[in-house]
Amino acid sequence: MMQILLGILSSYLIGSIPTAYILGRLLKGIDIRKFGSGNVGATNALRVLGKKAGILVLLLDVLKGFIPVFFIVNLVFSTTALVSEETLGVILGISGICGHNWTIFLNFKGGKGVATTFGVLIGLAVKTVGLAYVVGVAVAIWISVFLVSRIVSLSSILAAASFPLLAIIFGQSPMVIGTGILLSIFILMRHRSNFYRILQGKESRVTFKKKLSSSG
Repeated sequence: MMQILLGILSSYLIGSIPTAYILGRLLKGIDIRKFGSGNVGATNALRVLGKKAGILVLLLDVLKGFIPVFFIVNLVFSTTALVSEETLGVILGISGICGHNWTIFLNFKGGKGVATTFGVLIGLAVKTVGLAYVVGVAVAIWISVFLVSRIVSLSSILAAASFPLLAIIFGQSPMVIGTGILLSIFILMRHRSNFYRILQGKESRVTFKKKLSSSG
């Protein structure tokens, strides 16, 4: 049990690393929370810090979800048999997402969890038969919606909402389906304000301007 608790704590702390905030400080000497949307995620990093920094934040945030599921789970699972490897992966993955969404380093105010959730799903897909197809179709939905709308939040909302249904269609286990429902709820709840702006036609579309614009 102690190993599982240490795994959960380690996963949470890895997820808590505020990559966009750190790069904002290092590259521009700014608090990214005071610019653009104020979010500490890859999309706001792209808008505020530029394309290269945005891509780097995206990759690092994906790794924050992948590392707990793919690496830490093996360290913990090798010393305990209290839960299955799949269950442990889900537990540690959710811990990492919680760290990103509610980071201890920024007063428990973090990002929206899409990239980190993607990292968790990649980690789970490595050892879960058929899950790669589910993730692939969800990514295809995200890309298709983005290419048409240029709205990241709309792409994320529709991809997240589709994931549990895709898991059912591709015959995934109750564990995967339940996890998909939970992760989708996380993402949808974190995008509540975006959803309202989408309905009002006020949601921002992605541009590649480098100029900083203060959020007030």
